[in-house]
Amino acid sequence: MRDKGVVVTGAGGGIGAALARRFAAEGARVVVNDLDGAKARAVADEVGGVAVPGDASLIVPRATEALGGTVDVYCANAGLGSGGSEAAPEEVWAAAWDVNVMAHVRAAQALLPGWLERGGGRFVSTVSAAGLLTMIGAAPYSVTKHGAYAFAEWLSLTYRHRGLKVHAICPQGVRTDMLAATGSAGDLVLTPTAIEPEDVADALFAGMAEDRFLILPHPEVAAYYEARAATPDKWLTGMNHLQQKWEATQR
Repeated sequence: MRDKGVVVTGAGGGIGAALARRFAAEGARVVVNDLDGAKARAVADEVGGVAVPGDASLIVPRATEALGGTVDVYCANAGLGSGGSEAAPEEVWAAAWDVNVMAHVRAAQALLPGWLERGGGRFVSTVSAAGLLTMIGAAPYSVTKHGAYAFAEWLSLTYRHRGLKVHAICPQGVRTDMLAATGSAGDLVLTPTAIEPEDVADALFAGMAEDRFLILPHPEVAAYYEARAATPDKWLTGMNHLQQKWEATQR
């Protein structure tokens, strides 16, 4: 990573800040993005990077300029942890789709022409185990994270022979503000096995060293994913039992 140009969105705290610190520690030149300009600047100052605040969907031109014209690694980390059911308001669904999926699509649209011309680039998508499995009490989040995973998968299978490396990070609970905002559902499902943001960064770097697409900071997620695919009705029944257990705590 020495002297590579790296962009991390949603890096004002949590996983994004941990990724920015790790890339900087490995010698990369880091652009720190966050909607909160003060947070972005604080992390950028800490890691010796450059803050480019604003909507993650729109920052690629400014980030590219800040890095002297070349982005080598793009970490699509910004996300919305939108809870609710099918009855969540349309604007909640639209915002989750825009941030969790379309921001990734727009970044790829901006970056891929240059990467394909150069024959290399690295796209890192912070998805979630919810994108492989699901999350009770959070339909907009679960559905859009499935979309984020599907897009990362599509990018990898379409362009890997042209030098594009794609990684999908799918942790369960991580001790961040987003986890705190999940409330009782998160307390039941995620908090007991929650890890630190730095553990996610470690998992990504281990996966990049092996050129692995799927990054599982919680290794047990692999078994859950296999069970979901092999015996979907059994898996859904088990998840429904978890749903009922959560509902019982709400009475």
